[in-house]
Amino acid sequence: MSSTPSFIETLTSAWQRTNSLLCVGLDPEPAKFPGALANRPDAIFEFCRAIVDATAPYASAFKPQIAYFAAHRAEDQLEALIAHIHERHPGLPVILDAKRGDIGSTAEQYAREAFVRYGADAVTVNPYMGFDSVEPYLAHEGKGVIVLCRTSNPGGSDLQFLETGGRPLYQVVAQLAAEKWNANGQLGLVVGATFPKEIEIVRQIVGDMPLLIPGIGAQGGDVEATVRAGRTAAGAGMMINSSRAILYAGKGDDFAAAAARAAEETRDKINAYR
Repeated sequence: MSSTPSFIETLTSAWQRTNSLLCVGLDPEPAKFPGALANRPDAIFEFCRAIVDATAPYASAFKPQIAYFAAHRAEDQLEALIAHIHERHPGLPVILDAKRGDIGSTAEQYAREAFVRYGADAVTVNPYMGFDSVEPYLAHEGKGVIVLCRTSNPGGSDLQFLETGGRPLYQVVAQLAAEKWNANGQLGLVVGATFPKEIEIVRQIVGDMPLLIPGIGAQGGDVEATVRAGRTAAGAGMMINSSRAILYAGKGDDFAAAAARAAEETRDKINAYR
């Protein structure tokens, strides 16, 4: 057995230590960066580093979205960013938002990318190719696997609400994750804040399994409804993600201070309903 804390252990400790359920999403868009970062070859890293250092006191996790780095050939900056978080803010888990979904040897490579190359503590995956598209990630001891269940986008209902055995497919995914797939005890589910009723149903199905909840802030999810629907008996169990509303709270060179204020306000608003 590894002496390194598992993703769930790290996350649970972070919830308690920081008194926060806020997950800060890192979706860097260079066109929105302040002038001081213009034309810097390491602008993406420097922007995200400043955001991380400013918001870490108010967050229990960070979630970099891989597409925002890969689209700008900035994978090396993503590696450096995750290493920085682990070094400067130990105990705050990093969730690589990649939504991978493939089988067999390809899934093994995606798992290696997330956990070995980038050093992420957890990764988001798409379960719609079945358990053998999830299983390779579970081979990495202590690493978290966060399965898409009820996503925050309107089009998610096209498939996730299809009737399967008399209930919607997202509920089947939740039950499979909780009862059959969670072999290493490190699974979580993505359930969008835009659907608080579904958050409540998923919570009833999966017990205390952690939920990654995108959709507050720019996507308009209701914080009070989200927290009341998703909290566990201990008042935790959620990684409530906000990205754009924190990253771009300020447009000037004081962007990091503005992000810190937005993160603190969001944490406090979440805590008001725990």
